[in-house]
Amino acid sequence: MTTDNLTDDLKRDEGFEAIAYPDPKSGGEPWTIGYGHTGREVHRGLVWTREFAESVLAADVAAVKRGLDTALRRWRTLDDVRQDVLANLAFNLGVSGLMQFHRMLTACWGAEWDVAAAEIENSEAAKELPLRYDRLAEQMRTGVHQP
Repeated sequence: MTTDNLTDDLKRDEGFEAIAYPDPKSGGEPWTIGYGHTGREVHRGLVWTREFAESVLAADVAAVKRGLDTALRRWRTLDDVRQDVLANLAFNLGVSGLMQFHRMLTACWGAEWDVAAAEIENSEAAKELPLRYDRLAEQMRTGVHQP
């Protein structure tokens, strides 16, 4: 089970955007709104309230957890804080993106936390979001939530 911190961490990491914005790399698809929500329904000009975005975030977090339960059943064997790390990474990268972190996941199953953390820190995604990924690496390393 993840911790109560996961949703607050995702809110901070993703930030709230009331108006849909294009992907910074493509300048278009996928459009994003709310707290990092993407989907076919998100398009230029779409506007959400914070309350609606929070309800969608709850649904998105539940979907990520279901995706992890299907693709990576062993994730539930980790302690709650490290489950938060995997859920946060999957929220950011997609479950399929997280599944590409082969060495990190193997390190997790062996409780090699320094190796798992180093894999997070040295990822391409960490170059784009260094504060987020440094914090997640430290959580993976220590098993302690990092505010």
